[in-house]
Amino acid sequence: MREPRDPAELLKSAADGDRTAWDLLESRFGPRMWAVARVCGLNEADAADAVQGAWLRLLEHLHTIREPSGVGAWLATTTRREALLIARRDSPGILSVDVASDPDPAAAVLEADDSRLLWKTVSDLKEPCRTLLQLVATDMGSQQMAVRLGMPVGTVGPTRIRCLEKLRTLISLQETVQ
Repeated sequence: MREPRDPAELLKSAADGDRTAWDLLESRFGPRMWAVARVCGLNEADAADAVQGAWLRLLEHLHTIREPSGVGAWLATTTRREALLIARRDSPGILSVDVASDPDPAAAVLEADDSRLLWKTVSDLKEPCRTLLQLVATDMGSQQMAVRLGMPVGTVGPTRIRCLEKLRTLISLQETVQ
């Protein structure tokens, strides 16, 4: 049986109790969720709480997601809201972002398209670039990346530079075709 690739398919399979679908959702959207939490200024522990909170919200709303194909955007938005709640709790009065406000719909669509293009392009890269760039998005340090990728620490930086250059080239090619 083929592995579901479409986010809506993955969501349905996960709702039906398919652990592999959950794992695929996590590997596909987890790095972006971590990046969103870290951009909100959270430390690693609080970012982990925000990401975990977003996965919990998904579990709670699994059968009520209006646009299953947009589960990635839903998870990113939910992670941002969880992160901002944590940041507000830890620093009352400092953060004045309204977590209930909706972004400009046109900007949200463009951002989602850009993000989809980026992560699709990353997933098309060969190893070790694919995994390395996913780890970069989680703000993992070079030593941890080296251990995770099974490579010497001194090669992580140069490999990251080569992988980012490959990614830039692929995205530039895609942009000229469109």
